Amino acid sequence: KLTALYLWNNEIRDIGAQHLAEGLRNNTTLTTFNLCSNEIGDTGAQHLADALRNNTTLTTLNLWNNGIRDVGAQHLVDVLRNNMVFIQTLTTLNLWSNGIGDAGAQHLVDALQNNTTLTTLDLGSNEIGVVGAQYLADGLRTNTTLTTLNLHWNQIGDLGAQHLADRLGNNAALMTLNLEYNQIGDVGAQHLADALRNNTNLIALNLWNNEIRDIGAQHLAEGLRNNTTVTTLNLGGNKIGDVGAQYLAEGLQNNA
Repeated sequence: KLTALYLWNNEIRDIGAQHLAEGLRNNTTLTTFNLCSNEIGDTGAQHLADALRNNTTLTTLNLWNNGIRDVGAQHLVDVLRNNMVFIQTLTTLNLWSNGIGDAGAQHLVDALQNNTTLTTLDLGSNEIGVVGAQYLADGLRTNTTLTTLNLHWNQIGDLGAQHLADRLGNNAALMTLNLEYNQIGDVGAQHLADALRNNTNLIALNLWNNEIRDIGAQHLAEGLRNNTTVTTLNLGGNKIGDVGAQYLAEGLQNNA
């Protein structure tokens, strides 16, 4: 019996999503559903949400690049709130590139408060700013299962980085944090570095293509001095010069 259905990069749109939803309504075998890049929009998301209200098997839902925006996210959230079985089976939710903003981030956090199975949340390439970052950070306060959070290509900036860093110090689950393309500068780097001093679980931190300069590199190097868990730090595409390189080199000498 079919357990995985991949339909990415087609032209299904909202009407096609409605047809698929009808097929999903009584399905009891599908665990992976990939509908990436199909322009289903918020209406298509609503059709899928309606079909998933009684679903008990789906573990991976991939809807990146579908233009569902905050309204579509709200429809999906309603399912997560009302289907207590679904919320305890879903492990991966990919909403990359959907025009989701701060309100959508809030909806998702509200719905996932009771989730104890989600390990991967991909919100990359959306429109999440400082406020949305704060909502997500608040969600991390009590979450004990999320291991991967992707916020690549949003607009959280230094203040958003601070909100997330405040939670990283106490979060015991998150292992991979992707913050590339987020306009994070030296101040944000300092907050993240401070979090690394106390965090003992994070393995990978991606800060590629931000606004970090030599001072930010110094902060991160100091944060890594006593950190023994981070194995991958991506600082490519920033504005770090020879002075910053020296700071990082000194940090490497003390990091073991």
